[in-house]
Amino acid sequence: MNVRNRKLTQTDAELVSLSRQGDARAFAELVKRYELIVKKTAFSMCGPEVGQDVAQEVFIRFYRKMDQYKGDAKLSTYLTRIAIRLSLNELEKQKRNRDQEARYLEEGTFHEKPESGQFEMREIINQALSSLEPDFRSVVVLRLVEGFSVDETAELLSLPRGTVASRLNRAQLKLQEYIQNLNAHKRK
Repeated sequence: MNVRNRKLTQTDAELVSLSRQGDARAFAELVKRYELIVKKTAFSMCGPEVGQDVAQEVFIRFYRKMDQYKGDAKLSTYLTRIAIRLSLNELEKQKRNRDQEARYLEEGTFHEKPESGQFEMREIINQALSSLEPDFRSVVVLRLVEGFSVDETAELLSLPRGTVASRLNRAQLKLQEYIQNLNAHKRK
């Protein structure tokens, strides 16, 4: 069969092997297979604007360091782990930038009041997630948005299972408090 006309129905391992040999179509197929899960993770962690850049960076990093992928974990797990790490790095960078800007501007400049109009549910969820510290947000995104089990989340984040459960519980309480405060503010 002609290489150009072959269908890319290979396993992930076969596609990774072909990609390592320089087969651009094989790598494109991997991106196509895992683009949605990587974007969902990055968007949930960083928001759509920054998340798009993070998602692209995940595949760039994977391509550059593909030889480090040993196949011990599923490729989806491996790519999600990269997405979480890059998202956490981006959030930390944003925090440093905000802290630096805050030193130069008066206190309160960044505190904007929520608009008085109706919030769409998605906006509320994104705002609530953004209110969480990155350590808590990563657990919520993996467990509640992406649907990973506690064990899978623990593996992805290199945390003990109990820490994942504890962070999830504390994050849910913080999210509940955020929503209650938002509702109280809307009633005023």
